[in-house]
Amino acid sequence: MQFVDRKAELAVLERAYHDPGFAFVPVYGRRRVGKTRLVQEFIRGKEAIYFLADRIAETEQLKGLGRMAGDHFDDPILKDVGFRDWQQAFRYLKDKTVGRLVIVVDEFPYLVTSNKAVSSIFQKGIDEHLKQTDVFLILMGSSIGMMEKEVLFYKAPLYGRRTGSLEVREMPFQSLYEFFPGRPFDDLMAIYTVFGMIPAYLEKVSPEWDIFENIRRLVLEKGTFFSNEVEYVLMEELREPRNYFALLKAVSQGKRKISEVINETGFEKSHVSRYADILKGLGFLKKEVPVTEKNPEKSKQGRYSIQDRFFAFWFKYVFPHKSRLEIGKTDYVADLIRESLGQDISMSYEEACKEICLGLMQEDRMQFTAIGRWWSRNEEIDLVALDEETRTAYFGECKWTGKKVGVNVYEDLMKKSHQADWHREERTNRFMLFSRSGFTDAMLERGKREGVLLIHKDRLLA
Repeated sequence: MQFVDRKAELAVLERAYHDPGFAFVPVYGRRRVGKTRLVQEFIRGKEAIYFLADRIAETEQLKGLGRMAGDHFDDPILKDVGFRDWQQAFRYLKDKTVGRLVIVVDEFPYLVTSNKAVSSIFQKGIDEHLKQTDVFLILMGSSIGMMEKEVLFYKAPLYGRRTGSLEVREMPFQSLYEFFPGRPFDDLMAIYTVFGMIPAYLEKVSPEWDIFENIRRLVLEKGTFFSNEVEYVLMEELREPRNYFALLKAVSQGKRKISEVINETGFEKSHVSRYADILKGLGFLKKEVPVTEKNPEKSKQGRYSIQDRFFAFWFKYVFPHKSRLEIGKTDYVADLIRESLGQDISMSYEEACKEICLGLMQEDRMQFTAIGRWWSRNEEIDLVALDEETRTAYFGECKWTGKKVGVNVYEDLMKKSHQADWHREERTNRFMLFSRSGFTDAMLERGKREGVLLIHKDRLLA
């Protein structure tokens, strides 16, 4: 499949590449997010050595790196015997490097697994050899916890040697138009809801099938890429995943408050908090608070949700029914999905609307410094964007229904906005309505007269 988007990430790497002298940029992000494909695109046409580490002994890792360096420098002896130790490798690269050379070590955490001192060895290698060259070193890793411990955190051995860093995240929603050209917005929202914006997942989705056929063939049937994907990814990060699975299942079933998770799992509060913190640190779970909160870390209104959309889908529909799927009861699970996927898409549309707002900000149609949801004990607003500089608050509702949005929705939104406690006496209120099915004539007229931002699916109406 063609390389899609990643313009901003490529720009970060290109800027670092064109800066003079030694450079060290860790590239990290969760598994399947497209780090390797990004870096391969970046090194295309450049002098580069790419080495993929594996779960093998350190001596074999050194031989593998030696073979790649031998290929690059046309050194038959090195290709045959490899490096005997890391210091030899660093000395060799220093002596051979003329001009800019990119050295990529993919899955760096596997090197750490084979030798816990590797990060300190690389630190010494940089200080004594590579800093005197024009080497551009890229260490990549999918194990976020390991990358933080060895490279990214302040106390990590390699922290002070890096000249930059790049976290590769999920692709933006708009990239779906490149993955699936010509597909209607409703189809894209369904794909987004089930598979998220992970490139490795989207590449598996067939444009020839509707969403339910893709789910059946790719997710529910045994022996597919997706069959054990979630378990595989989590077990890469977690030694004892059973309790984490229970927590993620509870959240996927709508238990979003910590008290609800405790009741659902039977875990003690301290255990839930610890498991949740670990999952948040790994990027699998997120905790939301009302966007108007002044001290988010101390807020007692936190609600949990699963960060990855495919994980959320899997824990909601596949994990609880694995026994049925094992004995071929695919139709039972497929019917459950068909009945409730519309509700899931409705919730995903709220997330997509955040990205639509980011696009509107780039077009200077609105400005904000924070965006998220807002709720109180009795009320909730789908989307609130706040601009501290101008004290402007944008309040939005996202409607994924078959009916056109009318004036009643707008007036209800205005009433709810009065309860939001943010510069209450001195702010300017603006309003946004997002609708799958468009707007009534009365709402179109009212919106034009009162400056309401009306977005049909993902397009701002003039």
